Amino acid sequence: MGANSSSISELPENEYLKKLAGAEPISENDPFWNQLLSFSFTTPTNSADLKLLEEATISVCKSLVEKNPRTGNLGSLIKVFLSRTKELKISAECQKKPLVCLFPGTECEDLIEELLCCLIQLIVEIPLLDITYSISLEAVTTLIVFLSCQLFHKEILRGSIIHKYLMHGRCVPYTSRLVKTLLYNFIRQERSPPPGTHVFQQQTDGGGLLYGIASGVATGLWTVFTLGGVGSKASPQLERCSPLANQSLLLLLVLANLTDAPDTPNPYRQAIMSFKNTQDSTAFSSSNPHAFQINFNSLYTALCEQQKSDQATLLLYTLLHQNSNVRTYVLARTDIENLVLPILEILYHVEERNSHHVYMALIILLILTEDDGFNRSIHEVILKNITWYAERVLTEISLGSLLILVVIRTIQYNMTRTRDKYLHTNCLAALANMSAQFRSLHQYAAQRIIR
Repeated sequence: MGANSSSISELPENEYLKKLAGAEPISENDPFWNQLLSFSFTTPTNSADLKLLEEATISVCKSLVEKNPRTGNLGSLIKVFLSRTKELKISAECQKKPLVCLFPGTECEDLIEELLCCLIQLIVEIPLLDITYSISLEAVTTLIVFLSCQLFHKEILRGSIIHKYLMHGRCVPYTSRLVKTLLYNFIRQERSPPPGTHVFQQQTDGGGLLYGIASGVATGLWTVFTLGGVGSKASPQLERCSPLANQSLLLLLVLANLTDAPDTPNPYRQAIMSFKNTQDSTAFSSSNPHAFQINFNSLYTALCEQQKSDQATLLLYTLLHQNSNVRTYVLARTDIENLVLPILEILYHVEERNSHHVYMALIILLILTEDDGFNRSIHEVILKNITWYAERVLTEISLGSLLILVVIRTIQYNMTRTRDKYLHTNCLAALANMSAQFRSLHQYAAQRIIR
């Protein structure tokens, strides 16, 4: 492998990966790691490439699982990773600001906790550049894999070692920075850099080994051991979006829904519930150490643009339901149609969406229609040429009338197809919330109400 590039098809027979997964223990100080980590490898950025990588490394991974209890090579790999990420941070920051040691104090006795902290620090402290995009993506994905243990248990996990370390100990001080970084990754929707720009280039001077190591860690080696649950088929919409933004959103939602510890509320949920707008100058409550500020205008724009994915709709629901600052801001927007129209499209195309996506969209409408100001303002917003509404040509209609039409259509679809009592009840509740503020209804909307 050495300084040469490796293709996915070559991985099963790669001598260094075979040695890593073999029966011979490898010390963390062995020169082998320099050889293993000094190759260039392009990180997969879509589900098809991920699947190819997963299939190509099945034999290596199975061998590692079988031999590792005796060799401890995975532990050695983690220790090498921990030591080299210090250099990666220094390398990425260059001379932008004074250097901060990635691992202050003495070495942590628990390797798993140190690895979790290291991954979080990579996400929040490494600047997002073309050459660091891959390592940020892999760090986020690895945390998702660590948290995936819940998928293999019927009962709610409260006592797992991963849960314990994320709720207590060295990871907690990074809570607000992690949540903020994941939100900004979602907001920015940074696409993967072109091939060749997101791989650290080999150097001929003293930095060559460092860049080779960074390349290996960032673009392939870590991916080999963290793709177990990532190779599922993604929608075309997700294939085109930013892989870092998508993975960051998934990690954020998983963290937000972790079960509270017996003696500690979920700090990540607390952070999501309490963050404020950057223009809000009021003091933070001393009772919540995880509060932070973020640009609400950028967040609102991203939420409006990304509602075709159910995870983005879940984030919108979570913020409207749990963060009063976000809810107040959204309801005060004068361009509320930019948010409501994508939600109405989800309900209109109900037969093409999964039931969870439809439920979340409906509950979002239910939350919005609880506000009298919203119910009044939607009848003042006039829309032109709603092309996705096929039953009738709507050249000009108010947002309120369109909302009524879509909700009634959803009710009729439910009565003839799914017969879901929960969906039916919530549709009627949304109409009831709006009914006191009905005004200047479109003729077609008025007909649909009485027919």
